[in-house]
Amino acid sequence: MIKVTENSKELEAGLKGRDLLSLLDLTSEEVLYLIDKAIKLKKDTSEGKLEPVLAGKTLGMIFEKHSTRTRISFEVGMIHLGGHAMFMNARDLQIGRGESISDTGKVLSEYLDGVMIRANSHEMVKELAEHTSVPVINGLTDIFHPCQALADLLTIAEVKGSLKGHKLAYIGDGNNVAHSLVIAAAHAGMHITIGTPEGYACNHEVILKAKKLAMFNGGSVLETTDPIEAVNGADVIYTDVWTSMGQEEEANLRLEAFKDFQVNDELVAYAKEDYMFLHCLPAHREEEVATSVIDGPNSYVFQQAGNRLHAQKAVLATLL
Repeated sequence: MIKVTENSKELEAGLKGRDLLSLLDLTSEEVLYLIDKAIKLKKDTSEGKLEPVLAGKTLGMIFEKHSTRTRISFEVGMIHLGGHAMFMNARDLQIGRGESISDTGKVLSEYLDGVMIRANSHEMVKELAEHTSVPVINGLTDIFHPCQALADLLTIAEVKGSLKGHKLAYIGDGNNVAHSLVIAAAHAGMHITIGTPEGYACNHEVILKAKKLAMFNGGSVLETTDPIEAVNGADVIYTDVWTSMGQEEEANLRLEAFKDFQVNDELVAYAKEDYMFLHCLPAHREEEVATSVIDGPNSYVFQQAGNRLHAQKAVLATLL
């Protein structure tokens, strides 16, 4: 299993009070430390040894977008760690009626020990963090989904026993999930291939930064428009919905563009026999993934979903 350096205390001290807006904000050592922390907290939870390290602390959770896994995992995570979580629909806050982001951040800092926000705009979340004196955690924006990627690495580490050197294939839309996944894989020294249709590639700047990280850590990043090339010899295959929230008007266009990118029995045959299938959920069966794959013996999507709880706890226990 993953073990970080002997500087764990120094890493934890360096992360305390920080924001988590993107995995680009962290060093590779810090990312692996959070994975190692999640593994320990998951073990402590199962053995009934979890300490209430966040007793008396409150996390405010702001949602501009619907959520199942993000809301529940953060809320339960705070309870597990002895703290409290407060759900706030953005439409119910004054921020939804014109109060400035800066004023909102300053006010929230007076009440809360941390803020988790699931928002439409990454730029808005960055602005909020600039004016908030407590840690701000990105629960999803239009560009990044860092906590999901931490749970993804945790799941791969549990199943494969390590991260470095494994090939990870992402098939589908070059979206926020793909951006955080490619950064996470680069931090871990994995070899990741992103297979997308033409016109749906990842953000070029994100890919360039990921390539530099991967090179430093002994991994690699490859982009292709050929799904077979992407999954060939893969240890892990990952996909996401073709049409994300806010893109509903593009649904028919995307169905046509992505029709050859379904993760099905024919495609996974090019991967290693013991490949693992991941999906951040919710899934549209028989669209981006065949039912036979997501419900098959190589699928770890529910273990992956469950690991959102433990990855979130690692972030909360460290930052707060």
